[in-house]
Amino acid sequence: MAHGHGRCRCCGEEAAGSGERGADWGLYLRIDRQRLQCLNERREGSGGLVFRAWEERGDRAKFVESDDDEELLFNVPFTGAVKLKGVIVMGEDDGSHPAEMRLFRNIPHMSFDDAAREPEQTFSLNRDPAGELEYPTKIARFSNVHHLSIHFPKNFGAETTKIFYIGLKGEWMEAHRHEVTICNYEASANPADHRLEQFTPQTHFIS
Repeated sequence: MAHGHGRCRCCGEEAAGSGERGADWGLYLRIDRQRLQCLNERREGSGGLVFRAWEERGDRAKFVESDDDEELLFNVPFTGAVKLKGVIVMGEDDGSHPAEMRLFRNIPHMSFDDAAREPEQTFSLNRDPAGELEYPTKIARFSNVHHLSIHFPKNFGAETTKIFYIGLKGEWMEAHRHEVTICNYEASANPADHRLEQFTPQTHFIS
């Protein structure tokens, strides 16, 4: 009986782990959808469809496909400051899947000409039709991101590129909030009572 109980608990832990992983990829909720852009999308507005809940990544009715060639460029503004920790890119298991991803930070309204500059980070991608491969970022370079540009310059040989899901993992802080140090002072201060540990930075991250 003890063995059976252990197996049951394991199943519960797996389910909980899946839910926790989905919660990790919640930055899509912090995108400023009104200002989101996707350059070279075949169908206007389709670029925004790929930023959705991790649990909904398997919905193959929602995708973006490039138009004139294989390149796609996303300009993704956030509603606050983001610490980007990882990216998932899900496509078809064929030549239309992106083969390379280049990330830029805090360059609003980026164009394909702008993409000629050196990115913050470049990834060689593998085909991922299940949306399970995570590409971790260099967090030090993406610790205060208000605007993220994602450039897909090429695919695995098809004429156009097709993407079903882009997952963004990280932390978010409201734009109008700053790190605040809260200090309490007595009416009649005693210097002997003033110690460093009284000054505690209060920072709140909302995922």
